[in-house]
Amino acid sequence: MCGRYGFGNPARLGTLPLGVALPDLEPRFNVAPSQAVPIVLQDAAGRRAIMARWGLVPFWAGDPGIGNKLANARGDTVAAKPSFRAAFRARRALIPADRFYEWQVRAGQTVKQPWCIQLADESPFCFGGLWEAWVPKGQPDAEPLVSCCLITTEPNDTMAPIHDRMPVILPSGAYDVWLDPTTPGAAAQALIRPYDGAMRAYPVSTYVNAPRNEGAACSAPLA
Repeated sequence: MCGRYGFGNPARLGTLPLGVALPDLEPRFNVAPSQAVPIVLQDAAGRRAIMARWGLVPFWAGDPGIGNKLANARGDTVAAKPSFRAAFRARRALIPADRFYEWQVRAGQTVKQPWCIQLADESPFCFGGLWEAWVPKGQPDAEPLVSCCLITTEPNDTMAPIHDRMPVILPSGAYDVWLDPTTPGAAAQALIRPYDGAMRAYPVSTYVNAPRNEGAACSAPLA
């Protein structure tokens, strides 16, 4: 799973071909599930960028707490699992970032080693994700809770020594296809694959382990 990510230079996220302007953002180096994150979605009202809670709350859920368990969706089951299949059909999202973290299990060690992963040139990118709008049952006029999750896939060569999954990173030329609610499921599924571009990965301190910690120290290379 992917449990943390960041965008250390929010201004650079604006260089992505998103088709809309992102909300004003502060630098974030340790974004964690349940926090508000910027996403781009497309629906009957058109394309827009909004803040959403990380942790998908399906529209049919009785309690939004289910989102605490749904920060990620596996790409190989996303089209079939009840928690994700409706969103995968028509509510796909772009989630901009410039880094993410994974924790490596090390032989003989009880503490996992956190790694920071970026594109090789440190440029921004978008995860492939899903979004939902949830309202409490019996309260149709309530303000919807918009939530999201990341989709994961098999690791590429950079990630394989670190973890057995990685988040889907979409090529910029696929953004429109991914967001379009009318895109056939098979075409969307074909975009769920390991990132094939150059990446960099380096170990960082366990400071990033605590969601309350924030700042550049979270992704500073381990001395």
